[in-house]
Amino acid sequence: MSALAQGELGGGPRNAAVSDDITSLYQEVVIDHARRPRNFHELEGASRTVEAVNPLCGDQLTLYLQMVDGAIADIAFKGNGCAISQASASLMTMAMKGLRHDEAVALFTRVHTMLTTESEGDGPPAEVGKLAVLSGVWEYPTRVKCATMAWQALRSALEDAGQRDGRSSQP
Repeated sequence: MSALAQGELGGGPRNAAVSDDITSLYQEVVIDHARRPRNFHELEGASRTVEAVNPLCGDQLTLYLQMVDGAIADIAFKGNGCAISQASASLMTMAMKGLRHDEAVALFTRVHTMLTTESEGDGPPAEVGKLAVLSGVWEYPTRVKCATMAWQALRSALEDAGQRDGRSSQP
C-alpha cells in the first residue's frame, strides 16, 4: 500500500506524504492566485471603496464592493503586493461574491481566526472552504498582515454598509 493510501486510511503515524501533498497543493493555489488574481480590476459604480496599506512591507490595495439588497453583488480589487497579499485578496473576492451581509461578516470572522491563530484540530476549519489554502499563514507572523490586509479592508466596507443600512456588523 502506498504511503499516501496509508495516510488516507489512517495507517501508521501521521503521514508526512499526505501533509506534503496538501502543502504542495496549497502552494500551487496561492501561486496561481498571486500570478493571475481573480476580480483584479476597478469596479465601476462600487457602493463602497476602501484603501488599505501594509506599512511593514509596502503592500497596497483598493477594495471595491457593490452591495445590492443587503448582499455583495460584486467585489473587486486593485493593488500591488507580495504573493500572499494578492492571493488572499483574490481568494477573498471569489468567496464573498453573492454572500449576504451577515454571511460575509461571519466568513470574515472565521477566516480572520484561521489566519491569526493555530488550528485546534488536525487541519483548517471546514467552514472556510477553499480559503483553507491560507491556513498556515499564522505560523509566519510577518505574513499575517499580508494575508489579512484585504480582509480588514472588507471588514471596514461591511461595517460601513451595516451602519448605512441601520444594522450592526459585529459578529
